[in-house]
Amino acid sequence: MLNDMVLCEELFHTPSGVAFADFITEGHRETWPIRSKRFRTWLRRCYYHATGSAPSAAAIRSALDLLEARAQFDGPERAVNTRVAEHGGRLYLDLADEHWRAVAIGPDRWRVLGCPPVRFRRAPGMLPLPVPERGGSIEALQSFLNLSNQNDFVLVVAWLLAALRSSGPYPLLAISGEQGSTKTVLSKLLRALVDPNVAPVRALPREERELMIAANNGHLLAFDNLSGLPAWLSDALCRLASGGSFAVRQLYTDDEEVLFKAARPTLLNGIEDIIGRSDLADRAILLTLGPIGEEQRRSETELWREFELARPAILGALLDAAAHGLRAVGSVHLGRLPRMADFALWATACETGLWPANTFTRAYAANRKAAIEGIIDADPIAACVREFMSERPSWTGSAADLLRVSVQRSSDCIPRDGTGWPKNPRVLAGHLRRAQTFLRALGIEIAFSREGRAGSRVIRMRSCPENTVSTVSSVSDSGSGADSEQQP
Repeated sequence: MLNDMVLCEELFHTPSGVAFADFITEGHRETWPIRSKRFRTWLRRCYYHATGSAPSAAAIRSALDLLEARAQFDGPERAVNTRVAEHGGRLYLDLADEHWRAVAIGPDRWRVLGCPPVRFRRAPGMLPLPVPERGGSIEALQSFLNLSNQNDFVLVVAWLLAALRSSGPYPLLAISGEQGSTKTVLSKLLRALVDPNVAPVRALPREERELMIAANNGHLLAFDNLSGLPAWLSDALCRLASGGSFAVRQLYTDDEEVLFKAARPTLLNGIEDIIGRSDLADRAILLTLGPIGEEQRRSETELWREFELARPAILGALLDAAAHGLRAVGSVHLGRLPRMADFALWATACETGLWPANTFTRAYAANRKAAIEGIIDADPIAACVREFMSERPSWTGSAADLLRVSVQRSSDCIPRDGTGWPKNPRVLAGHLRRAQTFLRALGIEIAFSREGRAGSRVIRMRSCPENTVSTVSSVSDSGSGADSEQQP
């Protein structure tokens, strides 16, 4: 009997085979997994309204089995998105409100829709966004953020604009600063503009499975008050920034896997410089917050009250910039593409809707230069290679030769206790491979090869000053009104 009463607008399945149902309730369309608690509640409601009684558990199971079969075998395949989606050249932002409205962002304008052509899912903890307002200025956001200079603000806005897209790559935003510099508040404010959540910031996951569950249930990830990143998490965040696949064994099975494929904008904050590995730093925007004077400090309650009043107009300004970016992105050409090339192209397309041309390019180049120098200074091996090569145009030898020369040098770059320094040539060579991208940016080319009949491993290093990226001061000085000093 329950099967005859259930009238869904559409049954469909995702590419991974999960069954979903669209149904109309209180004048709007909702989309839920057929096996979700919310959909079971809707079934009970339909039965109760029709009969005045509750269905049995067996009737619910039978109806769910039948609807799932119809969705998987007779229904079309559709993508289901979390918070953001792209379709037909437009971006869609789920407001996650009770009316299931979304904002459609096109090259001409943005508007709020009651029934978007894309499907969104409501993950646990999602909070609604305010209805955006027109006529706002993105500069209104700056008064809520304790940023050191205009360059940092430009990069934060670029990161937010990247988060409005459903596909990566997304640069990782790493925020450091002393205690009381509003790192946590900044993280919460940024998340509230794109993907508000009951738990806006969280602790680091303990394993890769937890990271992917978080990525599956939210569009933007924010991790708070970190002291450092373990190597496995640094590698996982690299894949999450660029878009990668993760596989874990399905619970209670021996030979079945659960596959996750995702790219997510991610935010980290901590007192110390959180990122210590060059491959993750190459995908990151690094910001350092300054201290707040007692006369500048205000209560968090007051801050959030003012932010909630300004949030609709700030969101509208972001949407205006995104619409401008959709118009301009096809005509953007960069002479030299950085590592996160798609992000740079999108941010460059959006920037002229907010600031003069090349504002983002200068800010991003300055930040990358500062990041490179910071990572090299924090890496004793890379710092030693930089000092070693500053005295000669080239060097050729084996990893064992380089390790012996480094140990023999009376240099402060080798820790006295040996901590962080390779104990054998193989470890040294592996570390050089990881650091060679940033060393190349400083004008040091490193090549690995096998030579001779025995195929001996040879390392060749060459100083190439012409390849050195521009300094922070020269990049900033050419900007329009930007501070001449960039925090790493």
